[in-house]
Amino acid sequence: MELQDAVTVITGAGSGIGAALARRFAAEGAAAVVVSDRDGAAAQRVADEVGGTADTTDVTDETAVAALVERTLAAHGRIDLFCSNAGVFTGGGLEVDTDVWQQVFAVNVLSHVYAARVVLPSMLERGRGHLLHVASAAGLLTTPGDAPYTVTKHGAVALAEWLAVTYGDRGIGVSVVCPLGVATPLLLDPLEQGRSAASVVAASGTVITPEDVAQAVVEGLAEDRFLVLPHPEVGTYWAQKAAAPEKWLAGVRKLVRKTTEER
Repeated sequence: MELQDAVTVITGAGSGIGAALARRFAAEGAAAVVVSDRDGAAAQRVADEVGGTADTTDVTDETAVAALVERTLAAHGRIDLFCSNAGVFTGGGLEVDTDVWQQVFAVNVLSHVYAARVVLPSMLERGRGHLLHVASAAGLLTTPGDAPYTVTKHGAVALAEWLAVTYGDRGIGVSVVCPLGVATPLLLDPLEQGRSAASVVAASGTVITPEDVAQAVVEGLAEDRFLVLPHPEVGTYWAQKAAAPEKWLAGVRKLVRKTTEER
């Protein structure tokens, strides 16, 4: 996937990883960077910074996502890269209300479904295009203390796998990004609040910057990689989990106990 002269769309791009991707795509010479966020003012600030276009979109509304794609196609004639980046974190377990579970599912999984559903027809017609899903290491491993986040990030990875299998022979590239801790409000705010889920994530590896994630994404796209791991150790943990799940689960429980005792 070449970013030079590419028309790119990024959801959840008003801050954090999405904003870092917008900056990096612009720096790589993208022909257009559409900065989409539910917070229109935040999207506009980032768009102004990178010379892109701001778009206010609620990714849980399929009609709104379709309108975002239609506006971009009308303005630029094509979409080369669609990045589904918007995500939410709860810090809760089974006690989380059902409506919150549904909202998390809507943002972390269904928004990716909506984007793929509306952007793929034009990509398939051209015989090329790339879908980039920002998931989490939680989608390969787990996030103790946050059941909705863990379950939905697994769903996001599974959807990306399905898309890669189904459309990979028709010119469509698919990449899924699975970082551990990243210094964004999604992690830093729960850390400040003393949430156990965030504390375990921070204890699992180095907390990197959104710019580090953007660098890993650019490298992954250049190599047409499906799995992009800004924390390379996630691949090791994933292999350990597959090889000896009971041992891996015991290790995660030990990490949770240690982290809890240190708080």
